[in-house]
Amino acid sequence: EATLDLAERRRIRSAIRELQRQELERDEETLASKRFRPERSSHRQDDKENWPQSRHLEEEQQAALAALSEQLEAITSVEELTKLLRGAGEYEERKLIRAAIRKLRAEEIE
Repeated sequence: EATLDLAERRRIRSAIRELQRQELERDEETLASKRFRPERSSHRQDDKENWPQSRHLEEEQQAALAALSEQLEAITSVEELTKLLRGAGEYEERKLIRAAIRKLRAEEIE
């Protein structure tokens, strides 16, 4: 609503500024609580329990990447590598295939 009373306008503006200030303070408190949230001890325990399993999976992945690397050395066609790249699901696999493609293209240029 519109009001012609200047004193009332000042009170309204002052109340609006106070509400905005309070909202900013609440937002800052929320951010601070999220930023400095302590780590839960049960979460650390879960990590310790799952560590051997995750280590085993990581070793399997490394072995699979090594086998893929050897397979890529044998391929001499960029088209075949491109097909493999399109079928690859993991980031590390795609990374190796792209490196092999770059290597073949560099050899073709030379």
